[in-house]
Amino acid sequence: MPEGGWPVIVFVRGSAFHEQNVTDYSNYFVRIAEHGYVVAALKYRHSDIAPFPVQMQDCKTAVRFMRKNAERFHCNKDRIALWGDSSGGHTVLMAGFTGNRAPDTDAYAEESAEVNAIVDWHGPTDFAKMNFYPSSQNHSDPQCPEGVVIGGGDVLEHPDLSAQASPMTYLSADMPTPSTLIMHGGRDQLVPFNQSCRLYATLKALGKDVTFYKLDNACHACYGFRSARALRLVFDWLSDRL
Repeated sequence: MPEGGWPVIVFVRGSAFHEQNVTDYSNYFVRIAEHGYVVAALKYRHSDIAPFPVQMQDCKTAVRFMRKNAERFHCNKDRIALWGDSSGGHTVLMAGFTGNRAPDTDAYAEESAEVNAIVDWHGPTDFAKMNFYPSSQNHSDPQCPEGVVIGGGDVLEHPDLSAQASPMTYLSADMPTPSTLIMHGGRDQLVPFNQSCRLYATLKALGKDVTFYKLDNACHACYGFRSARALRLVFDWLSDRL
C-alpha cells in the first residue's frame, strides 16, 4: 500500500439516467483496481424516481463517504477522482465542477466533495444544444433521457431547467475546476461528438487543465472504450494528476 493509502476513483456508469446495473461494469472495476486504485461504484437515485439534481448530489455524497471512511478502506482522502461514461459522465462533470457549491447536499457535510480530477467518457454537457447535431435520438422530447431527468419536460421549452442540469453552466475563469480528461467516439450515434468539443473548447479558453482524446472509430460506449489502449490513456493521464 502506498504511503497515505490508495488513490480513489468514484465510478458512475451510464444508464441514460435510469436505474443502473452497477455489477455490469465489474470488468472495468477489476481492471482499474489492478492499476492501484480503490474503486467506489456509485448507484445513484435514478430519474424514474427523482429528477436532477439528486444524481450529482449522490455522487458528492459518495466522495464524502469515501473521505469519511478513508482509514476503513485504506485509501487516501486527498487523492480522489471521478470517472463516468455517458449519463455517468454528465454526473461526474456536474459533481466535479460544483464541488462544495450548489446544488449540494447536507449528507456527510463535514467532509469535502472536492476532487482532484474528472474522467468524462462521452457525457452530455449542454442539454439545449444536443438536438442541433446528428444523433439517433430526439434529445428534447419529455420522454428522452434529458427530458426525464429534468422532470419530464421538453428540454428546449424549459431553458432554465436545461441550463441548471448542464455541466457547461458551472464553468468560469474565477472558479477552480478539477483537471478534466474528455474521451468521445468519433462515430457516437447517441451523444453528439460536438458536446465534448464544446466542453473542451470552453475549458481551454478558461485556462483549465483539460485533455481531449477522440477515439476515431468508437461508437457510444463501444468499439474502443473497453480496449486496453483506451484504459491506458486514462491511467497515464491520472498518474500525473492523482
